[in-house]
Amino acid sequence: MIRFKLKELIALKEREEGRRIGLQEIADATDIHRTTLSKLQNPNGYKTNTDNLDKLCRYFECELSDLAEYEQG
Repeated sequence: MIRFKLKELIALKEREEGRRIGLQEIADATDIHRTTLSKLQNPNGYKTNTDNLDKLCRYFECELSDLAEYEQG
């Protein structure tokens, strides 16, 4: 299963910037629907496309491995 680490990236960015970052702000910046972002935070996983992964990597200035990881299950 692929596990997305969106919550961790949001927390890191909040610490770096010293402010709260909501899903709506990320949605506005990435053009990814807020509902999709909410589902990506779900620990059970969510199917998404590579365009969304690319947008999130650009927003968080991170590598794909920082955003998602494979867990055997």
